[in-house]
Amino acid sequence: MAVDAATVRKVARLARIAVPEEALEPMAQEISGILQWIEQLAEVDTDGVEPMTSAVAAVLPLREDVVTDGGYVDKVVLNAPKTVDGFFIVPKVVE
Repeated sequence: MAVDAATVRKVARLARIAVPEEALEPMAQEISGILQWIEQLAEVDTDGVEPMTSAVAAVLPLREDVVTDGGYVDKVVLNAPKTVDGFFIVPKVVE
């Protein structure tokens, strides 16, 4: 897929990115090269290859899901400037 300067100009305008006129053609060539490389990747035979989340096989450590020490609301909110019924009161940041 070839990208021309007009396409780069349109995408830059839609993305609200200022691209100087003299940079449009080199950028179009660079984007075209990237897209050609992606098309090459599509030709790779991946049948029988399992998806993986990491290049290194690792087992995540698990812990038992149990209730831990807690229930100290008074101690938790002790240094809070404002609280109501055990909840922190914070200033409004969105009008």
